[in-house]
Amino acid sequence: MARRPRTADDNMKSGPQRLAALVRSSVPPVHRAGLPFISAGLVVAAVGHRNRWVRRAGLAVAVANAGFFRHPPRKPPSRPGVVVAPADGLICLIEEAEPPAELGLGTGPVPRVSIFLSLLDAHVQRIPISGEVVDVQYRPGSFHSADLAAASEDNERNSVLIRTPEGRDVVVVQIAGLIARRIICDVHAGDRVAIGDTYGLIRFGSRLDTYLPAGSQILVEPGQRALAGETVLAQLP
Repeated sequence: MARRPRTADDNMKSGPQRLAALVRSSVPPVHRAGLPFISAGLVVAAVGHRNRWVRRAGLAVAVANAGFFRHPPRKPPSRPGVVVAPADGLICLIEEAEPPAELGLGTGPVPRVSIFLSLLDAHVQRIPISGEVVDVQYRPGSFHSADLAAASEDNERNSVLIRTPEGRDVVVVQIAGLIARRIICDVHAGDRVAIGDTYGLIRFGSRLDTYLPAGSQILVEPGQRALAGETVLAQLP
């Protein structure tokens, strides 16, 4: 019996391409903000390669930063009207609260869902809903532990107001934590954004608050783990 010729798919199933695909699916890429920290660790390891302690310390720093700055791929839901988690982490608070004053949205309380990110969570942030960025406001502040309720008011923060095509306003706020010293936000007023897009990062411990329109149906509970870009926080009214 004649053998069927090998195809590219066959090679993919058993050759180096399959191994490469498995590695890519198991080891997430790294956010560009982490490259200087990873490179610094590798440089230390290379310069001190004759000393095993220095070499190991440099490699440990590089690996730790690669883990912290990991940027795993995510697939957001396609059904309309849902708001997804802007960050990986623990749902620590669900309450009614006034949106950040610097956005000028008024003083009426609206639903707020807070996510606490530990050092072990991926720290990239994602857009919670598709729409237009109407405003971005940075406010300096303290660096208290991000899991405290007061962190929403007292800590350094960066607020992004997104307006959906239907005119609904959703606010996502990056809040620096106890050892966080750098908030990165890559969107600006006037940008069109899509649900699940990566838009920022906070270095080394943080919190994300999401403010929702009144009447939104909250679909998570305190203590639940969230995945950025995938976990549905709420359904808009």
